Amino acid sequence: MAMVKYSEGGVFLKNGSPVPAENVADKIKARAGTMAYSILGAHDKSREKGKMRIKFDALISHDITYVGIIQTARASGMTEFPVPYAMTNCHNSLCAVGGTINEDDHAFGLSAAKKYGGIYVPANQAVIHQFAREYLAGCGKMILGSDSHTRYGCYGTLGVGEGGGELAKQLLKNTYDIDAPEVVLVWVEGEVPHGIGPRDVALALVGETFPGGRVKNKVLEFAGPGIAGLSMDFRIGIDVMTTETSCLTSIWETDGTVKAFYENVGRQEDYMALSPEDGAYYDSMVTVKLDEMESMIALPFHPSKAYTIHELQKNPKKIFAEIEDACNKELGGKVKMDLMQSINEKGEVCAQQGVIVGCSGGMYENIVEAAAIIKGKSVGNGYFDLSVYPSSSPIGLAITKDGTAAELMEAGAVIKPAFCGPCFGAGDTPANNTLSIRHATRNFANREGSKPASGQVSAVALMDARSIAATAINGGVLTAATDIEYDVEPREYKFERGIYDKRCYFGFGKADPSVELRFGPNIADWPKMPKMEKDLLFKLCAVIDDPVTTTDELIPSGETSSYRSNPILLSEFALSRRVPEYVGRSKAVRALEIERAEGKTPEEAAAALEKVGGRLENTSIGSGIFAVKPGDGSAREQAASCQKVLGGFANICYEYATKRYRSNCINWGVVPFTIDRETAFPYTCGDWVYVPGLRDGILSGREEFAAKVITAHGVDDITLYCRGLTEDEKLILTEGCLMNYYAAGLGAEE
Repeated sequence: MAMVKYSEGGVFLKNGSPVPAENVADKIKARAGTMAYSILGAHDKSREKGKMRIKFDALISHDITYVGIIQTARASGMTEFPVPYAMTNCHNSLCAVGGTINEDDHAFGLSAAKKYGGIYVPANQAVIHQFAREYLAGCGKMILGSDSHTRYGCYGTLGVGEGGGELAKQLLKNTYDIDAPEVVLVWVEGEVPHGIGPRDVALALVGETFPGGRVKNKVLEFAGPGIAGLSMDFRIGIDVMTTETSCLTSIWETDGTVKAFYENVGRQEDYMALSPEDGAYYDSMVTVKLDEMESMIALPFHPSKAYTIHELQKNPKKIFAEIEDACNKELGGKVKMDLMQSINEKGEVCAQQGVIVGCSGGMYENIVEAAAIIKGKSVGNGYFDLSVYPSSSPIGLAITKDGTAAELMEAGAVIKPAFCGPCFGAGDTPANNTLSIRHATRNFANREGSKPASGQVSAVALMDARSIAATAINGGVLTAATDIEYDVEPREYKFERGIYDKRCYFGFGKADPSVELRFGPNIADWPKMPKMEKDLLFKLCAVIDDPVTTTDELIPSGETSSYRSNPILLSEFALSRRVPEYVGRSKAVRALEIERAEGKTPEEAAAALEKVGGRLENTSIGSGIFAVKPGDGSAREQAASCQKVLGGFANICYEYATKRYRSNCINWGVVPFTIDRETAFPYTCGDWVYVPGLRDGILSGREEFAAKVITAHGVDDITLYCRGLTEDEKLILTEGCLMNYYAAGLGAEE
C-alpha cells in the first residue's frame, strides 16, 4: 500500500533522516543507539553477547490468566510479589456464565493481592491495558503482561505480551530470555487528514508488515516528523495494534504530548525524553505517510486483510467472494460464511452491528469524535445497533461530565462499562451470518462468539470508531468517515484518579502472609506433570494443514474463559472448534503413559516401540500435534497447558507463528519440534513418532534429532529440530514443565 511501505535492508538515522546502511559487521553493536536497545540494555542481566535475560519493572494480568499464574508461582515457592503486579478484572467481569466461578476468581485475586502484595482492579473499573497506561507505564520502563496486546511504546515503555509461565518466572525472580532482537524503524511523516483515525493507520501498517512475517519477533521503533502532530490517544491507537504485525514490542519517541499525559495522570516523574541517537542502526524500515491515509476495513479472519473502504464499496462482490472462500476453507466445512447477504439491492455493503470497545477502541478521543459524527442524528431502529465501551472508569466519568455520553445516547447508542468481552467472544455476539464492524483488537474466526459446530457463524470487520459512527448514521451502510462533513468540538480528557483510589486495592510492598487465599469450587491446582524419560514416543492426535493455526483454535476464547482456573475442565475444550476428536484421542494416549508409569504394559505403545527397537521403561508416551504454523494471536498459555494436561509431549510444525506460543509450549513441557520447509508431512492421526535419546540430546545442546514415524504401512525416517533453547529451557523441558523445574530446586535467582 502506498500509505505504508516496508523496505528491506539496514538504515542509519543520521541528522534526523534515515539513510541506507551497507556492510554492517556487528549489527548488535550498531543497534546500541536505538531507543529499544537503550531500554533493553538497562534491563538485561545477561553476560552473553546476542542473548538477553530481562527483568521487568512491573507485571499485569487479567481475570482469565492471573489465577493460573499465581497457582503456578505459589506451587513453585513464591512468597510475595517482587515487583508491582496488577490484576484487572475485565475479561470475566460479566459474572454470567458457569455459576459463581467468575466472581470466585475475583475473590481469589483480591485475596492474592493482600497476601502477596499486589494491585487489584475490580470488575468494570478498567480494561487491562488502559489501567497499565494510566498507572504503571513510565518512560524507560518495561512491563510484561499475560495478554498479547501488552503495548505501551508511545508512553516510552517497552510492553511485552507473553503466556502466564513467563510472568510466573518473573514472580520467582527469574528472567525473560530472548535472542537480541532486530529493530525496525517506523518512519512517520505527514499530517492526518480529517476523518482518519488511528485504526486506519494501524490496519494499513498490519496489512503491509504481517504477510511474510516481515517484522516477526522484532522491535518496532517509531520516529519521524509526523509523530509530533499526533495526540496521545492517536498514538496508542496505532501502537496497541502492533501486536498484529507479530512484532516483539514497540517504542516511540517521546515529546511534550507524552509529558502532558504523565502530568494529567499525576505521575510527572515518570516522563523523560526519548529519541534515537544520531547514527542509530535499524535492520529494516517501514515508512508511514499519514497524509495519504484512507479509511480502512480489515475483513475476516485477520487484521491484515486490509482494504480501503472505498475499494470495498467499489467492488464488494469480488472482494467478498475471495474472503468467503478463504474463510470457508478455514472453517473446515462446518458452516458456510455468507458475506454476500450483507450487500443490499443497491450493491452497498451493510453492517448489522457496530462496537467501539476495549484497549484499542474505547479511548476518550475515539469516543468524542464518534459522538461528534452522531450528534443530533440517529442510529435508527433497524437491524444496525451501536455499543460504546469506555476503556476505563475515569474515561467513562469524563465522557459523562462533558456531555459526550449524552450525545451518543440521544442518538440511540448504548454506553456500557469497561469490558474486553467483544474482543474475544464474551459480549455483543452478533446474529448468525451477519457483519459486525468493530473498533476492537482482533477479528479471528469465532472470536465474536459464533459456534461453527452448531451451524452458527458471523463475520467481524475491523474499522475505526469514526467510520463506524459514519456507518451508524447511514443506517448501517458502510461509510468512510472521510466522506462526511462533521466538526469536532475540542475537549480535553481530564483524568480523575479518585475512582481508582476508592475502589482499587494498592498493596505492593504490603504483603501479608497471614491472609488466606479465597478458593471457589472451580479453582483447581495443576495436575502432576510427568518428567521426560530418556526417549519419547508420541502419537499424532491432530494433523492440521491450514496455513496458520491461531490460539483461538488451539483453545477457544469466549465461553471457555470461565474455566481458565480449572485446568482439567478447560482441557476438554482443546481444539474443540478445529479437531473435536483431539481430546478423546489424547486422553487415550495419556492412559497409556499412566499404565507405563504404574509398571504395566500398554500394548499399543509396546507394539509401536517393538518396530523401532525402543524400550518401554525408558520411553515417555504422549500425544502430539502437527500444524503448519501454530500459535498466531493471543498470549494465552492454555493453548499449551491444555495439551500437557491431556498428555501432550510434543508439537511438530514448519514454524511457530509467535514466540509467545513456542515459549508457552516449553514452559509446559511440550517439545517445540520443527521440520524443514522442504520436508513433506504425509502422516496422519494415529501415526506414532519415536525420538530416541531426546532427553540427553536436549541437555547436551543437540538441535537435530533423527526420529522415526511409525505408520500402518511401515517406518519412515524424519529429522526433527529443536533449536535455540536456553539452558533454563532445556531443564524446563526435561523436568516436564516449569513447576517441576522449580520443585527440583532449579531456577533460583542468580
